[in-house]
Amino acid sequence: MSGTSSSRRLSEAQETAVAELIRVSPVADELGRRFAKAGHELHLVGGSVRDALLGRLGNDLDFATDAHPDQTLAVLKGWAEATWETGRDFGTIGAQRDGLRLEITTFRADVYDGVSRNPLVQYGSSLAEDLRRRDFTVNAMAVSLPDHVFTDAHGGLDDLAEQVLRTPGTPEQSFGDDPLRMLRAARFAAQLRFAVDPGVRAAMVAMAADLDRITAERIRDEFVKLICGADPVYGLRLLVDTGLADRFIPEISGLKLEIDEHAQHKDVYEHTLIVVANAVRLEGPDGPDFVLRFAALMHDIGKPATKAVTSDGRVSFHHHEVVGARMTKQRMKVMRFPKDVIAEVVELVALHLRFYGYGRGEWTDSAVRRYVTDAGPLLSRLHKLTRSDVTTRNRRKAAQLASDYDALEERIARIEAEEDLARVRPDLDGNAIMELLGVPPGPVVGRAWRHLKELRLDHGPLDRDDAEAELLRWARAEGIVTPE
Repeated sequence: MSGTSSSRRLSEAQETAVAELIRVSPVADELGRRFAKAGHELHLVGGSVRDALLGRLGNDLDFATDAHPDQTLAVLKGWAEATWETGRDFGTIGAQRDGLRLEITTFRADVYDGVSRNPLVQYGSSLAEDLRRRDFTVNAMAVSLPDHVFTDAHGGLDDLAEQVLRTPGTPEQSFGDDPLRMLRAARFAAQLRFAVDPGVRAAMVAMAADLDRITAERIRDEFVKLICGADPVYGLRLLVDTGLADRFIPEISGLKLEIDEHAQHKDVYEHTLIVVANAVRLEGPDGPDFVLRFAALMHDIGKPATKAVTSDGRVSFHHHEVVGARMTKQRMKVMRFPKDVIAEVVELVALHLRFYGYGRGEWTDSAVRRYVTDAGPLLSRLHKLTRSDVTTRNRRKAAQLASDYDALEERIARIEAEEDLARVRPDLDGNAIMELLGVPPGPVVGRAWRHLKELRLDHGPLDRDDAEAELLRWARAEGIVTPE
């Protein structure tokens, strides 16, 4: 970037920041005056300053102060609409005022021993010390309150204009202190679409193994933020290229299958990244959708384990969706994801191939009902994942697949309108089953219920007489009731 262009970008960023800060200044300045009156400093810091300069300041504001938590609470008393102390062990007190969420943290001078997984929290004595310990220069700027003095000792404003991530000190020292910062570099690259400084990138490669010191939960949380960033593909490439992915999700690097001249097939790794990008585009205004994005990332991880070359030289990956679902579940458990999130992602991976074959005209209404019932509340995501999975460069084939899926969705809509597929239930409930068969609650009722549900899926709704006749026919065949 030329000097003139860079200067223009800096000027635009500063003008944007002023506009953003004016919006929150009534609260921020009032809080700054309260801290000053109590004899303390207060500074807007970190991501809040960065986001203000980028024109994207939200309603969550981060502050730094020389006041300790008890002193901060005393300043907030009678002014904040609510306060919370969940971050007190790290020197952070939370507060709410006029729709803004404020986090006020005592100056930090954390000490790392190079072995423990978390920093030993120590309070610092100055703003300069606090900013020096931060991860990247674009997060090491501050605006003092209420006088609005701007502090940028590490060139963060220049780096913001250049859209590059650098560390305030050497990257080796920064990453040695907290290896999670390497993963955070990839996360910010994905969120902000910023380049990573070559020196930072080299340190990520050299120190990737240090990530093993970090807890699974901290890695998971950073990774979720990366996946939900504006450009997750860029962040994922950075993780793979630096070797960081191998430390906690090696299945992604494992998608780089060797392609030999006798068994050509599409590059699974590149295909996967395209599927992720497609899924992001299909999210709609409610995104980002972590479950959809992560399912897109993991949908083909079963391919390396199932790769086979047939006698005619073609490559196959039979049942890779089944193997991939199992691998996805194992990896997500290791990363300590909640059970409900694991279940949703695993189900999408398991179902992502179900659609193929529909265009050959093999699906009955029963198959459509089962597709909808098996997907359940994930149906909308399954639609998006299946469409995202079409990455062929053959326009004719891509158009045919899109047309086939359009037809399937139209067919689902027609059957749903007729049968309420969202709540497929047997035509007789448990009480009716017990009354008709003369049996008490127990396993027989469950078996009968499942049989009636299978009939419902195969044939659609039955009227009461037909449902009762079918149940009695089943019960006689099972020896539950005596044949007439």
